[in-house]
Amino acid sequence: MSKNKYQIQKQERELEREKKRQQDKSVNKQKKITSYVSWFLAFILIGYGFFLITQALGPKGEDFSVAYKIQGRDHIGVNIPHPPYNSNPPSSGWHYTSPALGRFYNDPLPDEQVIHNLEHGDIWITYHPSIGDKAKEILRSFAGQYVVVSPRIENEGDISIVSWGRVDTFNVEDEVVNKERIKDFIKRYDNRGPERVRGAQPRHGF
Repeated sequence: MSKNKYQIQKQERELEREKKRQQDKSVNKQKKITSYVSWFLAFILIGYGFFLITQALGPKGEDFSVAYKIQGRDHIGVNIPHPPYNSNPPSSGWHYTSPALGRFYNDPLPDEQVIHNLEHGDIWITYHPSIGDKAKEILRSFAGQYVVVSPRIENEGDISIVSWGRVDTFNVEDEVVNKERIKDFIKRYDNRGPERVRGAQPRHGF
């Protein structure tokens, strides 16, 4: 039976609607793919940007520090005898109940006091009293709330940088202090003590 004009037009309209639906599905699918690709690329770019920032802010030089076995976290009274420390300066072990204030010192501090700072994640920069005033002023610039800088005649080198379980010792040449070496040590080992008394890790101005 042949179709009349109405049926033919109706069929054509249905075919046209189906064609339009298929076109819309194709467009929507393409939009979804484009959206997924855009999000993926954005994620890659953000991740790469974060990587570049981390690289720029992170340590740049070689790590010269030495790791030492942790000797415990026992509190002792002032002037109470204890076993010898396994590093010079000490980087863990027996210590007093009160830490030192983070700042620059002209007079020595008891090792046992500053070890408590290390337990909290602070950095201890010790210098031999014989280094020159220019070198001392450079070290003073590193002192702060979480960095103790103090003289120590028992040092085996001119300068030692200490964190919990790690020590880096080096000498001053012609009043020149290797500031980048100190900066890198702080970036690597600041706030790495067993007692996290801080909130977020502080930013350093270098």
